[in-house]
Amino acid sequence: MFNSEWYQSLIQPPLAPPAWIFAPVWTLLYISMVVALILYARKAVLTNKTWGYVLFFTQILVNFAWTPAFFVAKNIGFALAIVVLLDILVLFNIIEFSKVSKTSAKILIPYFIWILFATYLNFGYFVLN
Repeated sequence: MFNSEWYQSLIQPPLAPPAWIFAPVWTLLYISMVVALILYARKAVLTNKTWGYVLFFTQILVNFAWTPAFFVAKNIGFALAIVVLLDILVLFNIIEFSKVSKTSAKILIPYFIWILFATYLNFGYFVLN
């Protein structure tokens, strides 16, 4: 599935971190996303929270689609389109969560920053390779 030779053969964009950093960062980010969702879900409000749930689970699915697009299909351009869509969805997710729970929205900000960085890296791979 994951072809490390192919990935290692790519020209790295400036600021590309070492490969070992991704697993611990994503672990922390996924934990924080679960915490944000729990805080959002537990907040008692009169507002309908359906749109927040739709955005959250849609961005998770889009997030999961990036890895096979990039590493399995080796389609850097399609992966770039996916991560740009992810940027938009997470931004809307943060905005929607903030209407119910400012804390849950703030917890998603590091995730948003990381995927913006991932977008930069993906764009770099696209341009350089």
